[in-house]
Amino acid sequence: MTLPALPEESFQRVLCVVAHPDDMEYGTSAAVARWTARGIEVGYLLLTRGEAGMPNPPEETAHLRVAEQQAACAVVGVRHLTVLEHPDGVLVYGLDLRRDICREIRRFRPDVVLGTGYEIETPYGFDQADHRATGLATLDAVRDAGNRWVFPEQIDDEDLEPHSVRWLIVPGLAGSGATHGVEVTGEPLRRGVASLEAHAAYLAALPDHPAPADIIPMFTAMSGKAMGVEHAVLFRAHDLQAPPEFFPEATQD
Repeated sequence: MTLPALPEESFQRVLCVVAHPDDMEYGTSAAVARWTARGIEVGYLLLTRGEAGMPNPPEETAHLRVAEQQAACAVVGVRHLTVLEHPDGVLVYGLDLRRDICREIRRFRPDVVLGTGYEIETPYGFDQADHRATGLATLDAVRDAGNRWVFPEQIDDEDLEPHSVRWLIVPGLAGSGATHGVEVTGEPLRRGVASLEAHAAYLAALPDHPAPADIIPMFTAMSGKAMGVEHAVLFRAHDLQAPPEFFPEATQD
C-alpha cells in the first residue's frame, strides 16, 4: 500500500522549526522547494546559530553558518528566516523554547508547523539532544499558540493574537510511522540538493561527509518507493482540527 500525498491544497503557509542551520537541508528542503514553487509561503525558525558545529571560534562560526543558511533559503524560495540565539549544543526543553516558538507561530500564522522528532532513538541511531528538545518544545508550542492565557504578554504587550495550527508534521520514514509524502522528483530535488550545497564551509569541516548530490537523491529515492514515485520526502502528519476518533463502546456477549 502506497502512502498518500500530503494534502497541499489545505494549506498556504508553513513554518519550519529546527535547532540548527542545515537541519532543513537533509531532504526536507526539497519539499519546501515544491511548496514555494506552488505559491505556498514558507518560513524557517532556527533556535540556534549553530556556533558549536565547527572548529572555528563560536562567533565566527555563527556568522558563517547564518550566512550559509540565508543562501540555502534563497535556493528554495524561503524569504522569511528567523534565527534566535539559544546556545548551540545545550538546548534545554522548557518554557524559554516554548515561548519563542509560540511567538513565531503567532507572528507568522501558519497552517502547518513542520517540527523535528523528539524520540531518543531513531532508525539512524540516537538523535542529537538539541533536535529532541526542539521537537518536543515545538509540539507544545503549537498548542500554546492557540491559548490566549498561555504567554499572554505576547497578546497584551506585543499585539499578537492566538493562532490555531491545522497541521503538525515531522519528517518520517517508510515503515517507521510516516503517513504522507511529498513528491520531489525533478526540479524540487535539484533545488533541495543545491540548498545543502550552500552549506559549503560547514560541510567542508565534516570529515568524509558525502556529496549532497549523492546523499540527498539516495534518501529521496528510498522514500519515493513508499509513494510509488521516483523521489519523495515523507512525513508523519497530524491534522489537529480533524474530528476526534473515539473507540466504539465495547459490547459484551
